[in-house]
Amino acid sequence: MPSVDESKIKELEEIARKVRIHIVRSTHEAGSGHPGGSLSATDILTTLYFHFMNHDPNNPAWEDRDRFVLSKGHAAPALYGVLAESGYFEVEELMTLRKLGSRLQGHPDMNKTPGVDASTGSLGQGISIAAGMALAAKIDRKAHRVFVICGDGEMQSGQIWESAMFASHNKLDNLIAFLDRNNLQIDGSTNEVVSIEPIVSKWRSFGWHVIEINGHNLYEIIDALEEAEQVEKEPTMIIAHTVKGKGVPFMEGSLAFHGKAANDEQLQIALEALGGDE
Repeated sequence: MPSVDESKIKELEEIARKVRIHIVRSTHEAGSGHPGGSLSATDILTTLYFHFMNHDPNNPAWEDRDRFVLSKGHAAPALYGVLAESGYFEVEELMTLRKLGSRLQGHPDMNKTPGVDASTGSLGQGISIAAGMALAAKIDRKAHRVFVICGDGEMQSGQIWESAMFASHNKLDNLIAFLDRNNLQIDGSTNEVVSIEPIVSKWRSFGWHVIEINGHNLYEIIDALEEAEQVEKEPTMIIAHTVKGKGVPFMEGSLAFHGKAANDEQLQIALEALGGDE
């Protein structure tokens, strides 16, 4: 088991609960967005920002900070929720999601939003950016790490595999990636659209250290990150098995909420399931 006690796990669980509330409320307020894939990535993002990554909300441009890239950029509501809870901007600003003039675009924009290290949205590109950041850190002899979350539908993009070869060739052991394996993409299940299996063997064959976990078990997430930190001369891919819409029963495992916000009635049901409106 990882070196973390139960009180820390409970703290992370509470933060993740608040972030999930932010996701359903902000997308409802916007009348659009991607709640399903945001909810599936929430536990990973919460663990990274509140337990593992070195970062400073008071100094977003801190040179020695760890970098994070949301390659599945449509899950921006989850990233914004974590950034707000971290203190990069006020929680109230989350309600401006996708509105005209807002800093919180439908996909992350590093030129607008404090704490965003890379502008993403075109699937396949984020992990390429992360690999470039990791190589730059190696060249500059910097100790910071680069973290990235990819979607499983995104694995169908050819650029993903170019990045995989590049990172392995350059022995980027400072690059740690998560695959949010929730099994659903905009057009259906990944197995129906274009199967990505055997995904574990594929990443291993590209020279990556691969770890499989339950992406909603905080102990397993932390344990995987601690293992990845010890890996030398290989990038790490953590394949996190998740549930799309996690935490909101009518969204869980539902393709309908890939890119659709809850209506007024559904919002109240979601908030009740998540334990309140915070």
